[in-house]
Amino acid sequence: MRFLGSALVSFLVLAGKVLTKSSSGDSVLVLLDPSLSRANYSIFFGGLEQQGYDLTFRAPKHASPAIAEYGVPNYSHVILFTPDTKSYAPDVTPQSLVGLLSENTNLLIALSPRQTPLTSLATEFSLILPPPGTPLLSHHPKRPEPANVIPVSVSESPILTPDTNPVWFSGVPHALGNSPYLVPILRAPSESFAADSTDDSGSGTILSASDKGGEGFWAGSHIGLVTGFQTTKNSRAVFAGGVELFSDEYAKKALPSGQRSGNAQFARDVAAWVFQETLTLRIDRTEHHRVNETAAPEMYTINDQIVYTAYISAYDRKTSSWKPYSGITDMQLEFTMLDPHVRIALPPVSGEPGKYEVQFRAPDRHGVFKLVVGWRRKGYSFLHTTTTVPVVPLRHDQYPRFLSAAWPYYAGAISTSVGFFLFSALWLAGDVKGEKKNLKGVKSE
Repeated sequence: MRFLGSALVSFLVLAGKVLTKSSSGDSVLVLLDPSLSRANYSIFFGGLEQQGYDLTFRAPKHASPAIAEYGVPNYSHVILFTPDTKSYAPDVTPQSLVGLLSENTNLLIALSPRQTPLTSLATEFSLILPPPGTPLLSHHPKRPEPANVIPVSVSESPILTPDTNPVWFSGVPHALGNSPYLVPILRAPSESFAADSTDDSGSGTILSASDKGGEGFWAGSHIGLVTGFQTTKNSRAVFAGGVELFSDEYAKKALPSGQRSGNAQFARDVAAWVFQETLTLRIDRTEHHRVNETAAPEMYTINDQIVYTAYISAYDRKTSSWKPYSGITDMQLEFTMLDPHVRIALPPVSGEPGKYEVQFRAPDRHGVFKLVVGWRRKGYSFLHTTTTVPVVPLRHDQYPRFLSAAWPYYAGAISTSVGFFLFSALWLAGDVKGEKKNLKGVKSE
């Protein structure tokens, strides 16, 4: 009986691991700085292992195990907790990490106020870091901790669990560039700023710079602390300003209000997003056909009534499966040739989960068109699909014999023809009679 009970518990544990895996794979390579202890991040790493991830740890300067072999990544996800490392193994360079993203390998990177190779990597993703040695500081709220250990409120985001408690942060902020692929996750408090001194000796300079609003000044809520980046291939990267954000110390540390910090939940939500557990969508298939038909034709004719259907699913990390998803309400379909000729909403079909359908009329223009669906929202997987279809003009036997709008022209042509015929008949008939009379007169003489 005891054996059956232990077996049941083991089965449930294994089932729990299977039910919470990533949509892109479960192998994780962790590059951990020698100055950091794995035990100090047991809550974060242990939570990943309980979710079913297979974690492999490696020192930044070690060449084994390799991240990739012959251009093929060996891991689905890579975590870089290397705030003090200034030199890496040959297979870890900014270029190789960018190449991993192109192969659908996700990255979780912790930055630091020190100048490291990861600093230059962040600039490749449109993140602008302050000069080295200028961490984020804040004197509010009043607390016994130093100015560089800051409680930060968590804003609402589809990436994060609602009502997450504030998190402790210590590290470097970054300004956000103009890249549309950036996904802000955690922003700095409005009263915080980046400086190289924890006292207020430079408060006058800070105040004047704040009034001027000059470029290059890192202060206020417009700067980021944790920012995501999603590529066009839907691989994801997250840049966190400090590795302490994921530590056991900050996860257990009480907030100034007395509440427990939200670091543990926040770190888990960030990992779930970057590992493509959450907000992961895909287009399963698309269909198009004429109204009252079911098969896709080889070509359409101008002014045809076309029905377009798309089937979309979302990844459910609880069951490790893809399920129909009808939560998109602002998706559009474009029927385009160089420029969109038709742009129309593609709404979900009520009562049919995951199905989106719309009917429209093909334009009165022949050529090679594309049915294009492109949906991009921050945090969600990008949806894009293209189907090429030709549109031809009517054949010679498809035109109507008579056009109702042309009846006035028909009537004018017919009346003109009839009038010309009557006039010609009367004219010719009159000339013949006159000639006969003249001929009779000549003979009588």
